[in-house]
Amino acid sequence: MPHMVLGVKIDTLLAASGPVLRRASLSPAQQRTLTSAHAAGRVVRLLPGTYVPRELADDFATKVQAVAAWSPRAVIVGAAASRMTFWPGLPVDAIDVARMGRVPTAAGYRFWRRPIDPDHVVFAGDVRVAVPALAAIDLVERMGGDAIDACLRSRRARLADLWAAVRAHPNRRGNVEIERLLRDSRDKPWSAAERRSHRLLRQHRIPGWKANHEVRVAGRQYFIDIAFVHARLAIEIDGRFHEDDHDVFEDDRLRQNALVRAGWRVLRFTYAMLVNHPDYVVGVIRAALADA
Repeated sequence: MPHMVLGVKIDTLLAASGPVLRRASLSPAQQRTLTSAHAAGRVVRLLPGTYVPRELADDFATKVQAVAAWSPRAVIVGAAASRMTFWPGLPVDAIDVARMGRVPTAAGYRFWRRPIDPDHVVFAGDVRVAVPALAAIDLVERMGGDAIDACLRSRRARLADLWAAVRAHPNRRGNVEIERLLRDSRDKPWSAAERRSHRLLRQHRIPGWKANHEVRVAGRQYFIDIAFVHARLAIEIDGRFHEDDHDVFEDDRLRQNALVRAGWRVLRFTYAMLVNHPDYVVGVIRAALADA
């Protein structure tokens, strides 16, 4: 088949059926065109019987769509599902796919032979994707409590939804650690540093605080990491990577100034203080409350 003719035929086929081509759904003539285009390097095989244009082989959306073309019952889970449902900027090194039965080996994918409860699946187009709560708990092994915190912070799932996802998959590996982290999340921390600070306050029996307390100052909405409302005392927790994000750093200073002008006292603690000097943190908070 001359190169120009092949180019026209594969372009026509991709325009009609692409960008993901499933060999089994093509006519014999289209299958021959696909075979020739693959041999010529115009298309590449991502999954068994599933092909895409070479220039889209590393495209995230195309690779996800290829999963649905290959196996309509397969479910995208883990980091890829998190990126699709509640964490748009999350890097994905490989797309995790859950499926019962035989699973292949394919570059850029990881396959897990595991059942997924139907109530914990949503559709993104024709692609089956784990709901945010299940996607988050699947990330715990890789990211620890940060996965849970990011999901709660996104407001795409509640703590009750995360518990439901664990209970719907009782034999899932790592459930013991996930349940421990969920118990630590009962006050809805938005970061690992906040999670640790909540644990510290509970351990030292310091009552009367609210996490991520919403206030309005001069018409603007702010969230105080830990608020002792009766004492007008705000505790701000600078996370492990807090100062690396310039926008977060600047916003925190604006928020602190607004709170002080509105009559709040503000104490700031770093993640290192929580880890290395917890007694100092507790002592300063107790003294501030006593002053109030």
